[in-house]
Amino acid sequence: MEEEHSMEEGIKEKQAGFRGVQLEEEGKKPGNTDGDFARSMLEMISGTFPGKRQDIRSYSALTLAYIGDVVYDLIIRTAVVGKGNRPVNDLHRLTVKYVSAPAQAKMVQALTDSFTEEEKTIFRRGKNSKPHTTAKNATASDYLRATGFEAVLGYLYLTDNMQRALELVKKGIVLAGMEL
Repeated sequence: MEEEHSMEEGIKEKQAGFRGVQLEEEGKKPGNTDGDFARSMLEMISGTFPGKRQDIRSYSALTLAYIGDVVYDLIIRTAVVGKGNRPVNDLHRLTVKYVSAPAQAKMVQALTDSFTEEEKTIFRRGKNSKPHTTAKNATASDYLRATGFEAVLGYLYLTDNMQRALELVKKGIVLAGMEL
């Protein structure tokens, strides 16, 4: 019984250390706005896997889209899981509604006026890129718009601006009428 109690205490301690709980307790909003409070995921990954650092502006649009695809997927999956515990098949079915070229293209169409000049430039680079693959269930134009959007998200992630990435995804979902 004592072992069970100490295991429960250990779990509670780990949960108390979870960043989201800390933010709620301290009345802070998610995001890396307090440099002394938390390190971003990018900082943690870069610290764990050090390597050559390159100017982000020199990255190809497809490289930015490559990482942006994962960033977008993580944002959507996190939001879907946050809606509650469900069978994995249900989670996947809901996620696919948002993580597809047509859905991303719809969001981008609603968001274009919300992009900064820098984001517009990156979007155009991504949209005008020459990917070596094509989407199974999307038109070529939807696929290229989605690639442009992923390039923007990749750029925001690599410049440690996840707050802006989250803002764009949320606003795109709302403006496109695709409420999660």
